Amino acid sequence: MRPKLLPLSETMHLIMLALRKPLHGYAIMQLVNEMSDGEVNIAAGTLYGALDNLKKHHYIELISNPGERRKVYQVTELGEEILATENMRLKKFISLYENGDGSNE
Repeated sequence: MRPKLLPLSETMHLIMLALRKPLHGYAIMQLVNEMSDGEVNIAAGTLYGALDNLKKHHYIELISNPGERRKVYQVTELGEEILATENMRLKKFISLYENGDGSNE
């Protein structure tokens, strides 16, 4: 059975890659923008909806203390497995582009 949310959307993919290190919301938005060379700008509402969804599926976790002002998130072990799965899937697509005819020769 295929894990939920796969394949990841571009935005969720970038958020999870950003969360390989602990970050709070605004820092996630900045890093995603930087990683995408300014092509992906996430609005706060979109970001927090995506974070809630990723958290619900245990791909990321909240690591800050409940009383702290900023919520800090980080990718989980399951999230790293999901990223590895996506990496393999995307590498397959790249090989199809590079081979031009869809073969793996």
